[in-house]
This record gives sequence, C-alpha cells and structure tokens, in this order.
Amino acid sequence: MTTPIVVGVDGSESAVTAAGWAAEEAARHRLPLKLVHAYLLPTLGYPDIVLTAHEVHQALREQGQQWLDQAAAAARAAAPGVEVETSVVIDRPAAALIAESRGARLVVLGSRGLGGFTGLLAGSVSVAVSAHAGCPVAVIRGPVPTSGPVVVGVDGSPVGEGAVAFAFEEASSRGVPLTAVIAWKDFLVDSVYGSRVTVDWAYVEDEQRRLLAERLAGWQEKYPDVAVQRVVVRERPARALVDIARDAQLLVVGTHGLGGFAGMLLGSTSQALIHHAPCPLAVVRPKR
Repeated sequence: MTTPIVVGVDGSESAVTAAGWAAEEAARHRLPLKLVHAYLLPTLGYPDIVLTAHEVHQALREQGQQWLDQAAAAARAAAPGVEVETSVVIDRPAAALIAESRGARLVVLGSRGLGGFTGLLAGSVSVAVSAHAGCPVAVIRGPVPTSGPVVVGVDGSPVGEGAVAFAFEEASSRGVPLTAVIAWKDFLVDSVYGSRVTVDWAYVEDEQRRLLAERLAGWQEKYPDVAVQRVVVRERPARALVDIARDAQLLVVGTHGLGGFAGMLLGSTSQALIHHAPCPLAVVRPKR
C-alpha cells in the first residue's frame, strides 16, 4: 500500500496553506494526500447534552467537512494530479494525527490555527505530534518559499541520521542544494567559567568539521546529484539554524541529540524551531 501524506485541517488559513504545500510534496513523491479534521463534542451539563448532542455533532461534522473541502480545493489547485482524500473523525486533534502518522510518510500542520491543530504561536498539538508521531512532521510557517536550498541541522549523534536522510531525499526530489549545519555552544565554558578556562577553539572547530564530514559521507555517495555546503559555526544551534534558513525552502532537524536528556522526546532546538523557524520545518524522529 502507498503511504499518504497527512494534513491536519482546522479551518484556519494556515491549514489551507499547509494543504497546498503538502499537495506539492505529494506530487513530487507520487503519493496520495489525506486531509484530516478531528473534533470532540463540547462538554455540557446534563440534561443539555442529551437534548443537543445530535444537533451539535451534526453541526460540527458539517463544519469540519466544509473546512476539508476548502483545503482540498487548495491542494488540487497546487497539484492538480494528486489524489486527495478527506476524513472527519471524532477524537482529540493530536491523538488523531498521531494515529494517522503510523501509516503515513509525513504529517503536515499549519503553524497557526483556530485553537485546534496548532493555535497561537505554535500550540501544544504541534509539539505533541512532533514528539510522538510515527513519521516525520512538517510545520508550515509563514509564506511558503519557492526557491532556496534545503537546510539540515546535524548534531553529530546517531539519532540524527534520520534527519540527514530525509534532508538529502528532499533536496534531491526538489533539485536544490543542501546546506548541512553543525553548531555548538559550550554553555559551561562560556557562561560559568568565562575567561578562566582556555579552550582551543580551532581544535574544536576541526573536530566538528570532521564529525560533520563523517555524518554526510554515506549520503553524499547515495545522492551524488545533491550539491552540499557544509557550515560549522560556534553558536546556539536554534539561533544558527534560524539565521541560516532565512533563505531556505525547507529546514530539517531531528528531535533530540547530544546534550539532550534521555527521557525527552523533543530537544530544546527542535522545540524552539517549531515556534520560530523562518520557513517550513520538518522534524524527524529516530526510527525504533
């Protein structure tokens, strides 16, 4: 069976933009598109819920379908040949998308919603789906760029391999270069000890360059069509990636890496970028 690209739809302009972006992604990879709207019946006091449950359920379902039809129209306009399916489900939005992710290639969310799939800057659902999804998750922020490279954050850890693989595949399918970034910031040295600790930063940078080359080597052989620019910078990873990705069409990161706590499903860098990435962001969890 062909795995679809799944889009969360909540009636917001951001969700419509996400549907159009996802349709183009589906066209590139020759995949179907599935648009999903999830809702729960409002909690009312007895006996009001008995008297109104059917009417409320029907109204919510009809509204959800209208929003799905709007998103489907945007998807077909962006990629006319893509197969589009719509689905209305009764569930919590995050739970619905996490369930869909287990059989999907990618889950796509808008960055601002109506308090449903995203909400405000980037709500709890975006973070929850990125942390628990069974496939990569894309959060579409702001205007969708049509040019620029794919940028990937490389943390040097084995769990980041999936992000590198995803980024190479995206760069290849889009026919654009890949910018691979490794950034570090030694908070202990910079913040606590300051000038009392002497650090050979040239040696550290050489080690980072070596590590970056090791992480990219096999993938450059697999995707010889992708031109790769390597960037090594002494900066906080989230800040460095925001700056470097300003002219990118896609930014790719893993969920956690070196320096992360073992129990955390999303590291500080990926969480920060969900809120502040300057372009569409793909968060790739390691496979289990």
